[in-house]
Amino acid sequence: MRLDHLAIAAETLEEGVAWAEGKLGVTFLPGGKHARFGTHNRLLGLKDGLYLEVIAVDPDATSHGPRWFGLDRFSGPPRLANWICEPADFDAWLRHGMRAVPMARGDLRWDMGAPEDGSLPMGGGFPTVLRWHTDTPPGQSLPASGCALQRLTIRHPQAEGLASELAPALSDPRVVFEPAATVSLSAMMQTPLGVVTL
Repeated sequence: MRLDHLAIAAETLEEGVAWAEGKLGVTFLPGGKHARFGTHNRLLGLKDGLYLEVIAVDPDATSHGPRWFGLDRFSGPPRLANWICEPADFDAWLRHGMRAVPMARGDLRWDMGAPEDGSLPMGGGFPTVLRWHTDTPPGQSLPASGCALQRLTIRHPQAEGLASELAPALSDPRVVFEPAATVSLSAMMQTPLGVVTL
């Protein structure tokens, strides 16, 4: 299982991008629209084939059912809300309510694991899984931004169980689990402004 990207959720794309650019000291690039879920995003290339997205409800679009990433219920300031991995066996990791949803944006094609109700798997503690149908996903095609992920911390009431479940497939030393009363994610990033935590 390979860490593919991280997602910052926001009430509006403009608010999310302003927050992320202010924190990281870099400029996000145009992403696109996701017609299936009525959302849109902007993207930032990170070191090691990773990328960061800011995603929000597209006010000019309608969703064909509940939106992914819990965006129908999202409120408050922008924050890191989801981590997305590409497993070697996509179907085997469609767990915690995820089902395969075919997706497209521009020339990109992929399958996404998304619960029927639009929620995040285990409240965001378990990674959303995807399967790319391209040799050049955004993590490979986006220009370098000068930012790199140093550590992704997943805080969750069932942190030990999540770590055990993922251990056979996920060996990324940057990903750590910590017990906590409520679910939250944080990413420590090396940036042009120094080390920053989202």
